[in-house]
Amino acid sequence: MAEDFGGRIGRDWRDSVPWWPDEPTPPPGAPNILLVVLDDVGFAQLGCYGSDIETPVIDGLAARGVRLANFHTTSLCSPTRVCLLTGRNHHRSGMGRVADLAIGYPGYWGKPPRENGYLSEVLRAAGYATYAVGKWHLTPEDETNMAASRATWPLARGFDRWYGFHGGETHQFLPALYHDNHSVRPPAPRQDGYHLSSDLADHAIEFVADLRAVDPGRPFFLYFATGACHSPHQPPERWREHYLGRFDLGWDAWRQQVFDRQLTAGLLPPSTVLSQRPAWVPAWDSLNAQQRAVAARFMECFAGFLSHADEQLGRIFSFLAGTGDLASTVVVVVSDNGASAEGGASGSINDVRLVNLDPATDDEMYARLAEIGGPLTHNNYPWGWTMAGNTPFRRWKREVHEGGVADPCIISWPQGSLDHGAVRGQFAHAIDVAPTLIELAGLELPAEIDGVAQSPVDGVSFGYLLGGDGALAAERHHTQYFEMFGSRAIYHRGWKAVTFHPVGPLYDDQDPNAPFDEDTWELYHVAEDLSESTDLAARHPNLLAELVGLWWQEAERNQVLPLDNRVLWALVNPKPDRRPPREAYRYFQGAAQVPESVAVNVRNRSHALVVDVAVPASGTDGVLLAMGSALGGWSLHVLAGRIRYVHNLYGKERHVIEAAEPIAPGEHRIEYAFTKDDGLGGNGVLRCDGREIGHGVIPVFTPSGFNGVGVGLTCGYEWGPAVGAGYTAPFTFHGTILHALVRTTGPVVRDPLAELEAILSEQ
Repeated sequence: MAEDFGGRIGRDWRDSVPWWPDEPTPPPGAPNILLVVLDDVGFAQLGCYGSDIETPVIDGLAARGVRLANFHTTSLCSPTRVCLLTGRNHHRSGMGRVADLAIGYPGYWGKPPRENGYLSEVLRAAGYATYAVGKWHLTPEDETNMAASRATWPLARGFDRWYGFHGGETHQFLPALYHDNHSVRPPAPRQDGYHLSSDLADHAIEFVADLRAVDPGRPFFLYFATGACHSPHQPPERWREHYLGRFDLGWDAWRQQVFDRQLTAGLLPPSTVLSQRPAWVPAWDSLNAQQRAVAARFMECFAGFLSHADEQLGRIFSFLAGTGDLASTVVVVVSDNGASAEGGASGSINDVRLVNLDPATDDEMYARLAEIGGPLTHNNYPWGWTMAGNTPFRRWKREVHEGGVADPCIISWPQGSLDHGAVRGQFAHAIDVAPTLIELAGLELPAEIDGVAQSPVDGVSFGYLLGGDGALAAERHHTQYFEMFGSRAIYHRGWKAVTFHPVGPLYDDQDPNAPFDEDTWELYHVAEDLSESTDLAARHPNLLAELVGLWWQEAERNQVLPLDNRVLWALVNPKPDRRPPREAYRYFQGAAQVPESVAVNVRNRSHALVVDVAVPASGTDGVLLAMGSALGGWSLHVLAGRIRYVHNLYGKERHVIEAAEPIAPGEHRIEYAFTKDDGLGGNGVLRCDGREIGHGVIPVFTPSGFNGVGVGLTCGYEWGPAVGAGYTAPFTFHGTILHALVRTTGPVVRDPLAELEAILSEQ
């Protein structure tokens, strides 16, 4: 502003004095900050929390820092991440559930408001360089495409640079990546050893290297969010085999061993007992040899995935040691929620099959044992390993018993006065991380950011726990509510009231449509009974009623209401599309992939692909239009000179329609038309210049989702791994695509999710 000018402006430069406003400068000695967010890693899965999975780098941090043994999250990824970055409760930030499941209420819009400033915004305003690397699950699904607003992307929320992926998960060998504000392909093929965890570490190192090449002293904030260990559990080959045979003892025995180590390490109150295995999780001894082999393989892949991610953190730390930054860097390592049960009772080789209500059988998974963990599977382990990963707690991710909300948290700072190797048992929560880091940086929360007045934070710094006198310090975070999909809990001064409300008929006989007022509240003295093993509700009814009343007060204050457990409803009733309705979608050769959520919907309905091409005289193969990957999708392409259409039914089977003769050079109109029948499939016809050149039956056309790894529709290439057999993605078409159109010629057919929702609504 001119009125703030501190120099003098005369008629010309001779009687003028130049002046520049001060640049923001961090306090002297302000540390670098590295916030590492692991994904779906349970309380018991790191070595320093009792596991025998090899995580030496993270264990080394714990030995040089402080472990929190009573740290909590929201039980789901997007909500926890917004807590970590804002210091506010998740519903207050509009993130009452994952961003993909936004619904039309303030606590669930999926778009954190500007008055809840991000840690990146606070630190950048104080003079920090700010970088985000990895998973960004804080943008509504319909805004994760190249035509969307970038208002909720990292660069709009205080980060100078970003490299990573949108959404909850992505393929680890061929991820759907973004760099700053645009879509990019992986920098190398899988055949050359590419893996996402390594790539993310490369970019973290690159960002800091670029900073240090210009400014050797400016502190940085690096938000490093791994894809590990969310499904798909896809480690590099050497790590897939590293744990061979290590989990043959089974989840029951493994869980007991972990619990014993946790007690010895002082991670649990001595009075803690191991919670019972729930009835819906089978005993390991009840499995047959085939089921045990599959289950052990699933866990071997998870363990390799985690160990490889730990190894990549080691690369980052080694680089920081080489630049002289490591000693002055505060490192915080957390997980976003408890271990995931999304693999189901037996595990999953392709999670999108669960969405399509066609999970793989035990026999099929055993037949594909060698593929588990590789590029052709989207694998997730069974409930037994989930239970074990959350030892000693009950339940898991998406639920608010301790198995869903109790997570590891490690803080290390070589130059700080931390109590090395210490364990702290005071209650803490994800909303406490941002206030803690701001305090350690010597800063205060600003009253406004970019002219926007800031709301009060909910978190309490746990800096008081980190020094030598922290063990005996009185707890400062006294009260914390929890809510996820209708399951509710409240912690207050060593006590916890909690109730479970199901989201569907998964593993419990409770009715998901029962009124919330009929839910049974449980009461635990978690100061002594951290594993929630002894329900004291009948013994202390007045205390329980007081806590339940306190929960409702917190719910009102934090815009939790209305309670809503309808996950399936949210999937089949997404945020209204404000674009004009259309039946024809045009796509362009070589353009960025279009996420499935905003691409043309051809699932289980009549449609036509129409592509005008110019084939060079020398001929050419390649993809014309495609959706998805080897995990599910479809592809219209030219292979060995012949036009071919492949429908890939979520990796289970392929349906191929192919021309008998090769296509001639010159301009042609290629058409593929699918006509839905009265059942689950339909008939496909290939035409070239109006003449039929192939036809076939597709007995089952994908009903509810092509693949779950963020790969959408492409024109002129595939993202990969290849939808069909006989070629390798990207399989670029080197002719000219003059015009590419997809027409929907039939109505949207109710898919299995809608059918299941209808069944539930009638119960």
